[in-house]
Amino acid sequence: MVFMEDSERAAQLALRAGLEAGLHLNLSERFSADGIPARIREPHEAVRRFLTAGKYALLVYNPFLNAKLRLVFDAQYAEFLRLYGRPPSHLDGHQHMHLATNMLIQRILPAGAKVRRSFSFLPGEKSAVNRWYRAFVDRRLARRHRLTDRFFSLAQHLTRDRLERIVVLAGKENVELMAHPALPREFEFMMSGSYGEALSRVRLGGYDVL
Repeated sequence: MVFMEDSERAAQLALRAGLEAGLHLNLSERFSADGIPARIREPHEAVRRFLTAGKYALLVYNPFLNAKLRLVFDAQYAEFLRLYGRPPSHLDGHQHMHLATNMLIQRILPAGAKVRRSFSFLPGEKSAVNRWYRAFVDRRLARRHRLTDRFFSLAQHLTRDRLERIVVLAGKENVELMAHPALPREFEFMMSGSYGEALSRVRLGGYDVL
């Protein structure tokens, strides 16, 4: 994330360690860094208020946000370039807001960019309507962007059996696994022997090798 209190230090640490870094687009949380110009902060606040107004706000297309959303994305992308000196390895969104209807209809994300897809679910895990909508979003993204084949959250796979399903898929497809080590349950599982053994059976990589 850029324009946040620790964005500068995070970029310095990532560059020093040679880490891959993508732009985690922020459309839903207030910027916390100092000195952000009003021409960036004010349209971002308008976008943020709309997208956090309700659970399904991201599904609603708001034509009055078009110019503001474009400006907010361009500002964050330019700030990433300033901090890292190179384009992001991929694009995703805080709380997955890069998949908001306005983002899709306006085609805000650059063509050809590597982009995080919607979550992958099997029949029975979500309703048919939910899975249909996610598949629709992924098809639309795939027309202009490079995606992994699957995307899962570790928080939903904190047992050996559920993790094994991901490992099997990763043996033949490109699978992204989202993890939050700051959360105790996920950190504990990631430090376990079963997690390490599971990862040892697949080829690991980031978006830079996709």
